[in-house]
Amino acid sequence: MPKWFACEVIGTFIMVFLGLGIVAATITSDATTGIFQIAAVWGLGLACAIFITAHHSGAHFNPAITLAFAFQSDFPKRRIPAYFAAQLIGAFIAAAAVFFLFESKITQFEELNHITRGESDSISTARIFGEYFTKPVSHMNAICAEFLGTLLLALVIFGFTAKENKSGPGPITPIAIGMALTTLICVFAPLTQAGFNPARDLAPRFFSTIAGWGTVPFSHNGIGWLTVYVLAPCGGALTGAWIGNFLFSRK
Repeated sequence: MPKWFACEVIGTFIMVFLGLGIVAATITSDATTGIFQIAAVWGLGLACAIFITAHHSGAHFNPAITLAFAFQSDFPKRRIPAYFAAQLIGAFIAAAAVFFLFESKITQFEELNHITRGESDSISTARIFGEYFTKPVSHMNAICAEFLGTLLLALVIFGFTAKENKSGPGPITPIAIGMALTTLICVFAPLTQAGFNPARDLAPRFFSTIAGWGTVPFSHNGIGWLTVYVLAPCGGALTGAWIGNFLFSRK
């Protein structure tokens, strides 16, 4: 196994495991008191994963960011499928690990709140794994939120890592990117749970389907699982990367 493939699996696992873990702890045990604490864990998890794996893989952990580097930088396009596979594998294993650790807490929460897993009301625990938007947020509003959020994330990544950016964060770039993700989650999570990452959403969503939630993860928002949480982030990342290249003349 190439080290870059292993690093994408490991890095995605670290980020998604810590992120899903804090969401699971919050839903089942009231472990946090606000969005910022959840967002901070996601941001710190991303920073840790980048520090560990960036040397070998570039630390993408996100199909949308991989596409951005492939079409707006010099990342080899032939590696796109393998990067996608590694990211999905890492996120799926992370979801499985969180479910294994928190299964008893999730079951207890469902019993206390009279929730039947697989029925429509079980969306409250399905949120541990996948992401969903709820009324009054419309489908189009959710698409715009995920597009803009991922655009800003990609802009931050391309801006912070551009050699032409003399005011970039340098050695603390992973921490700076983690802080940016934390900030973006605080703003966008009330709208769409702030996905910005097709692998982070799709693999855990699929896991929740086979773990007892049935058709709920793919039916609650209709086609939104594809348009909002896969296509919109990809478009946003490509646009943000283009803006970053325009500002810093990356070749």
